[in-house]
Amino acid sequence: MSIYRNTTGLLAAAVVLVSGCASMDEQGPQTSQTQPGMNVVDVTAVDRGPVKAAEEDMDSFGAVGQPPLYSSVQGAYKGRPLTKHIGDYVKNMTQDLIANMEFVNNKTPVGVTHFAMLDSNLQATNLMGQQMAESFVHELHKFRIPVIDFKATDYIRITDDGDFVLTRDYLELDEAMPIEYVLTGTMTKHQGGVLVNARILGMESRAVVATAQMLVPFYVVDALIPSNGNHRDGMRDGVKLSRG
Repeated sequence: MSIYRNTTGLLAAAVVLVSGCASMDEQGPQTSQTQPGMNVVDVTAVDRGPVKAAEEDMDSFGAVGQPPLYSSVQGAYKGRPLTKHIGDYVKNMTQDLIANMEFVNNKTPVGVTHFAMLDSNLQATNLMGQQMAESFVHELHKFRIPVIDFKATDYIRITDDGDFVLTRDYLELDEAMPIEYVLTGTMTKHQGGVLVNARILGMESRAVVATAQMLVPFYVVDALIPSNGNHRDGMRDGVKLSRG
């Protein structure tokens, strides 16, 4: 008889325990509403990693974004590696020129000059202005537009420094060349880069027959290294000047 009472007591205790747990489960959601919110990690603030960050920081032409504290004073050897160069920006500008170009065709020879600094007497350029002219020669030729290289002589000069056919001495060049149009432009230092204005002019009419404009970032400009390797030699306001 006593065993029966003990067993009944144990069963009653088990029933009370189970019902208590069920009661706690039912009240759990109601109780959690009155408790303070939990600290949740914001996944958008998690470090993206160097590869993902580099992909998201690319500009519309594929050049890697400018890293923090990057300065033109540091030169071209610091900062993230470039995936695009000045020629890629010239390629885009050439497409703009072709899109709004008039009168120029595969039978109208074009000459390409160096780009001048806008705030100068238009007789000063730099390595960027020289390289842009070289890149435009390449891009125009790809569109089958005849380009006249007026710096070419009619002979090859053999020297100890190499064999050359190009010159900057106007006395060694022909006075008359079949150039009907000329591609030229100006450059302006701008916050974050160099603003380039390109245009094609008629040699006789001086009429503008094509235009293009683009901002080239400083870190792309600084990737151009002078042959003497000195970024500060002949600098004025951070731009190396030279005669056109």
